[in-house]
Amino acid sequence: MSFRPYVNGGNTESRAQSGNQLVYFMPITIKLENGPAANECQEGRELTYPHRPRDLNRRLPGQQNSACPRTAHAQPRNCVYGAVRGAGAAGKMAGGGLAACGFSRSWGGIVVSFGPHHGLSALLTRKPQRVPWRLPACRQKTSFSFLNRPDLPKLAYKRLKGKSPGIIFIPGYISNMNGTKALAIEEFCKSLGHAYIRFDYSGVGNSEGNLEESTVGKWRKDILSIIDDIAVGPQILVGSSLGGWLMLHAAVARPEKVIALVGVATAADALVTQFNQLPVEIKKEAEIKGTWALPSKYHEDGFYRIQYSFIKEAEHHCLLHSRIPVHCPVRLLHGMKDDIVPWQTSMQVADRVLSTDVDVILRKDSDHRMKEKADIQLLTYTIDDLIDKLSTIVN
Repeated sequence: MSFRPYVNGGNTESRAQSGNQLVYFMPITIKLENGPAANECQEGRELTYPHRPRDLNRRLPGQQNSACPRTAHAQPRNCVYGAVRGAGAAGKMAGGGLAACGFSRSWGGIVVSFGPHHGLSALLTRKPQRVPWRLPACRQKTSFSFLNRPDLPKLAYKRLKGKSPGIIFIPGYISNMNGTKALAIEEFCKSLGHAYIRFDYSGVGNSEGNLEESTVGKWRKDILSIIDDIAVGPQILVGSSLGGWLMLHAAVARPEKVIALVGVATAADALVTQFNQLPVEIKKEAEIKGTWALPSKYHEDGFYRIQYSFIKEAEHHCLLHSRIPVHCPVRLLHGMKDDIVPWQTSMQVADRVLSTDVDVILRKDSDHRMKEKADIQLLTYTIDDLIDKLSTIVN
């Protein structure tokens, strides 16, 4: 197995010459200055490249000369990445397909890429947002609208009009539309002028409905209602925790409108899996009482009280038992200190979806919520990268 420095389009990598096996990323230090970046390989040879040029008139498929003003910005410092091909247990997990793993010192994370696309290295050296933005200092009261649906609860939502592709945030279990990630993405979309929607599930937040009567199937209908009746044009879905599970269902049901997915601690099948792993006596007790107390440090009571009927209904919506017919780009972010949904779940999702454009990004010190500043920054970088990718596609 031989190695050689590789430079292409502003990306510096170390690639091994071998077959179509798993790719492990090894460190190559990249020192970035203001302006053109200076890259220093392990051999000590310096390589330079300019910032990636930005086309100010990119179009989405089917659009005519839609302006997309995007300006260059400073790059994050001390990203470490590179590539080595090799086999092993991880290769078997990836089903023998092409994958890539990388480490980013500035994010403290690992990146795993499934498929032949070349956006991974660009993402590792992503720049901060093109237009300066910041998280809201406090959560101010905002007006929201209601989606009226015949024979279904009204859904509360907040819509920001703007360019395509639009972004829809899908919250986690009993989370509302005013969470840290939801608000941060809204501010980010404002800075770029892109459309954005956040909403509350039926029975949650300001939406109508009874939480005790909620099910995964009903929340799936909520998302499809938002996509069908509120969203305009192609959409990038961002799903957090259980919202990541539901975004997969939405992508399967609306492939013509959902053009990319970003999962944050994607909890595909998670509640069902966790419940089925419980001792028989605890499962029997939950059946008799009608509820299951799921321990959680994120709830003031120390646990979530989940209806037994919710778990049993959720079994009909499990996805990981077979291939998932999702063909659009997929980005899965996960904290390796997640004690609610193990990061291996995101790896399973990556393996099950049919798309060949899939990245799994693991943050070493992040927990389930991934709401720290660095987590939010990574999330917005990821969305920005997808907008860039999709905006350069021209019929």
